[in-house]
Amino acid sequence: MPDGSTEHGADRAPWISLTTDYGLADGFVAACHGVIARLAPQARVVDVTHLVPPADVRRGAAVLAQAVPHLPEGVHVAVVDPGVGTARRGVALATPRGLLVGPDNGLLVDAAEALGGVSAAVELTDPAWLAPEVSRTFHGRDVFAPVAARLALGAPLTRFGPAVDPGSLVRLPAPVLRREADGFAAEVLTVDHFGNVQLAAPGELLAPLPARVRVGPGTGSAPGREAVHGRTFGDAPPGGLVVHADSAGRVAVAVNGGRAVDLLAVTPGDLLRIAAG
Repeated sequence: MPDGSTEHGADRAPWISLTTDYGLADGFVAACHGVIARLAPQARVVDVTHLVPPADVRRGAAVLAQAVPHLPEGVHVAVVDPGVGTARRGVALATPRGLLVGPDNGLLVDAAEALGGVSAAVELTDPAWLAPEVSRTFHGRDVFAPVAARLALGAPLTRFGPAVDPGSLVRLPAPVLRREADGFAAEVLTVDHFGNVQLAAPGELLAPLPARVRVGPGTGSAPGREAVHGRTFGDAPPGGLVVHADSAGRVAVAVNGGRAVDLLAVTPGDLLRIAAG
């Protein structure tokens, strides 16, 4: 296997991040860590999360894109890959602030844009850089982890396979965002561990809204629930709804001391309307 360990020198430890839907009950994450540790023992690994809902590519893409700007520059591996073993491509992407490795299914593009955009891309086809035997169902261990380790050691991107036109990379459908006279309607992008509901809308859309707003379904004429337009959870009374710009700069709906996702009975992909109350 090509070495690739001399390009960067040994004066600093490289960083690799891992984002997957592998869960924590099995040995999948440990196997990926093990491959990296054997090939690049000096690399430091950040586990972003391994609790992306199974096969939820949109959720994985959102988590990855919101995390990578705050991570050390390095190689970011993401694996939420319901098409593993099919004709979908495995790719590595270069950006001005790091590299991304994973399936070409829409998972990586938002993160690449958060790091300055795709400056180069390759398909991972050269078997010399992969595991000696590649499982059809575990490319995280046999393709993406060994590639990430070699990239972290300084191997040039061009060695891993043919160039890919960045314009041909798979992109997820743009989430719905509709501006209205008294507010906006937006798709539920993610729901976090605390039950906070993040919308596919920039936080600045809240600026013209008053201190009291209503939150309701994005279709139909239902008036919705009353909410506080605030800056943090405590701006609402206990059990009350608050609409705010979250730490990623997106509109979010939360409950002070509760779970907005349960109160609103929504799931990612649903539409919510935020309007003057």
